[in-house]
Amino acid sequence: MKTYLKFVLFFVLGLIALVVILALFAPRSFEARSEILINKPQQEVYEYIKYLKNQENYGTWHQMDPDMKKSYTGTDGEEGFVYAWESNKIGSGKQKIVKLLEGEKMETELYFENFKDPAKSIIQLYPKSREQTLVVWEVKGKSPFILNIMNLFVSMDDDFREGLENLKRELEN
Repeated sequence: MKTYLKFVLFFVLGLIALVVILALFAPRSFEARSEILINKPQQEVYEYIKYLKNQENYGTWHQMDPDMKKSYTGTDGEEGFVYAWESNKIGSGKQKIVKLLEGEKMETELYFENFKDPAKSIIQLYPKSREQTLVVWEVKGKSPFILNIMNLFVSMDDDFREGLENLKRELEN
């Protein structure tokens, strides 16, 4: 029995040591990026994306938990607007519009549960023609120690790509 307990204890200690060592060498920051060409004029795309509530129609995270609790502070589509969520599936947090560049860009700060520093999310629009707009969506942030291990195994690029595909469908239909 003592041998079994020693084995379990050393196994658990080994796992803890492995996690700490991985966290020491894992990237402390994360980023994701995707882009898509939408067959709509740049201003029309901007007038849709500047409203955070519209992300409920195209953001993949909103679709992962239709039962999440949402709250809003301020005027959507204006700097200072805050969208907050609570979810058992995707966690809790809030998103705040910090900069709007008319017709071109929306910058937001994302505050995630257990993260000290906010991440920065940017949706940038580039005209490709009078009727086509290139939309680039990216996020950058710092991961807290231990949670930074996820940076080794998780990429959000597919989530952003899927969100932009949803946005394209939403705007072109």
